[in-house]
Amino acid sequence: MNDPHPILIATGNPHKVDEIAAALAGYLEGITLHSLRDLDRDIPEPVEDRNSFTGNAAVKAVEYARATGMTCLADDSGLVVDALDGHPGVDSAHYADDQPDLPAPWDQLNRAQRDPANNRKLLHALDGVHKRDRHARFVCHMVIAAPTPAAKPLTDLADIPDDLRPHCLATVVGRVEGRILLPEEADNPEQPHLGKGTNGFGYDPLFLLDEDAPYPGLTTAQLTPDEKNAISHRGRACAKLIAFNILQSL
Repeated sequence: MNDPHPILIATGNPHKVDEIAAALAGYLEGITLHSLRDLDRDIPEPVEDRNSFTGNAAVKAVEYARATGMTCLADDSGLVVDALDGHPGVDSAHYADDQPDLPAPWDQLNRAQRDPANNRKLLHALDGVHKRDRHARFVCHMVIAAPTPAAKPLTDLADIPDDLRPHCLATVVGRVEGRILLPEEADNPEQPHLGKGTNGFGYDPLFLLDEDAPYPGLTTAQLTPDEKNAISHRGRACAKLIAFNILQSL
């Protein structure tokens, strides 16, 4: 990369790349964002083997920073459901990998196949749970890491695992509160895993925003990309990068 100040968005999920780039647009003077698709070689995906969102985000940020020699921004995000003791949590992306009726092994499925499987399992796990007890939140933990040990961090790094902390520069967290819709609230109750709305990805069609939130009663899949970025967990994490002037301080 020949940019004066490149930052790699270290994720293989193109939806995340688009959301992060859109949320940071207008605040990147002197900075150029890149994705893994811009690299001239494939880099093995790091194993997300930590038991926290922050730990897994740090694994990705640090491993990609070491492999590319670039400053890397990575996030780990997911859905936390109170009635399920916090699950899917860090397993959100592969929540349904243990289901017996999958069309192929999990690692052979694409995102268009994985998302419906995850959503079906979530609704099944909440079967019979009353509307008032379906409270949930999307959370996003972002970590920025350098290819070499950093001299001075820009935020508190206490939540980052000790072995990864030397390379880390900053971490921020974004959250949005809501609940999981009932099957009968879906656009097509005969296919409740499709939820409401056609935008977004993952659990978005099942996640109804709180009544005291912007766009109350809508799922995050019913919002436009700009509306979602303004209030989503990932958008709020990006807003903290901007508010704390983290990117410009790298």
